[in-house]
This record gives sequence, C-alpha cells and structure tokens, in this order.
Amino acid sequence: MTTGQPLIALQGVSKIYGSGQAAMPALRGIDLSIHTGEFVAVMGPSGSGKSTCMNIIGCLDTPTSGEYLYQGIDVGSLNRDQLALLRRHYLGFVFQGFNLLARTSALENVELPLIYRNTPVDERHRLGLEALAQVGLANWAHHTQSELSGGQQQRVAIARAIVTRPGLLLADEPTGNLDSASSQEIMALLQSFNRDLGITIVMVTHETDIAAYAQRTVRFLDGRIAKDSHNSERPT
Repeated sequence: MTTGQPLIALQGVSKIYGSGQAAMPALRGIDLSIHTGEFVAVMGPSGSGKSTCMNIIGCLDTPTSGEYLYQGIDVGSLNRDQLALLRRHYLGFVFQGFNLLARTSALENVELPLIYRNTPVDERHRLGLEALAQVGLANWAHHTQSELSGGQQQRVAIARAIVTRPGLLLADEPTGNLDSASSQEIMALLQSFNRDLGITIVMVTHETDIAAYAQRTVRFLDGRIAKDSHNSERPT
C-alpha cells in the first residue's frame, strides 16, 4: 500500500465546457491520487473525461471547480509563468502523433526541451545523445523524421520527453499509430523508465493489452471514475 503525500491529487475536480443550455460537463467532481513511482493507465470511451483529466494533470487545461495539487502545491494558484516552469521542469509529454519537427534531426528534436531551459550547447548535446542511447537510437541521432520508422519516431519522442528527467511523464495514446511489435517495444521502454528511473507515468489508452503494462488502471465513464484497480499480471 502506498503512503505519504501523493505526487498528484485531484480533489473534487469538475470541468464544464460552455455555459447555460450549452453547458457540457466533462468531469463531475472526481477524486484521484497518484503517488511517485506509479505507472497508471487511464481508460474510457470517447467523451468519458479521460482526456480532460489528462489535460488538467498536464496543466494544459484548468478545472471549473475543485483542486489539483502537484507535490502538495495548489496548481490553481500558480500564474502563467509558474505553470510554464512546472511544465518545463517537472512534466514530460508523449503524444500519439509523435509531434516531431520534420526537417530537423532526431538529436535536434530531443534537444528542444533543453533549449527552452537555456541549457548550454555542449551539455545539451551530451544529454540529447544520452537520451537517444536510452531508447536504443544512439546511431540514429542525425537522421530526420522521414528516415525513421513509426516506432523509431515514437522512441525519439520519448527521448525528448525524458531528456529533462521529469518527475511525471504523460503519454497520450503512445502506441496509437504503431503496429503490435512496435507497440510492445514502446511499452517495454516505458516500463523500464518507470522501474529504473523512477519516473511516474500516466498513460491514456483505449487498448486493454496496452493498459496491462501499467501497475494500475483507472476507468472513466460519463465524467466520473467508474473503476480504479491494480493490474495483477503485467507483461515484462
């Protein structure tokens, strides 16, 4: 059983889009705690609230009511600059569509978060190459997006997300555009970063076999948490 202050705590969080008769509740007063070192899969049908929850955790959206605490700090009390610092220094993002810059090398893509942090060039290169090596692409540093397979592109995206050693990695359908073999490779990679580097991972997926790689599955339905369970058998 996990004890102590959670890394993430959503307390009575609701999100309503629109107003009046056009009001659309996306989240309906959810409570969710995630502790440091957990690997949590978030599932649910389209419109269930899972993506809204993910966007709030990633500081890309704000609750209509309720509180979001990150390491005990009320995220709602932070100003725009403080939110940007939180995203830049503590959060990493991996998306279904990779979101790589097309005409730049794998290394240059991985270095982007370090540029935003004003990391010196030599250190930026070193950290970028180290991150690429960690995802098995040490020899692909100078290849562009068009020279990489889908699985390799997602590896570059993961390297970019972990190059700053974030406390929390948010993965939105990270295997959605990949074949089954590449999907298994990506999930094994995420498991290793969770296990070996202690990075907390929250992953949205609609695939049960992908969710099985996580330690815990949270299922959303109609803006509420319908089920929160631990996965007893996980692929390795």
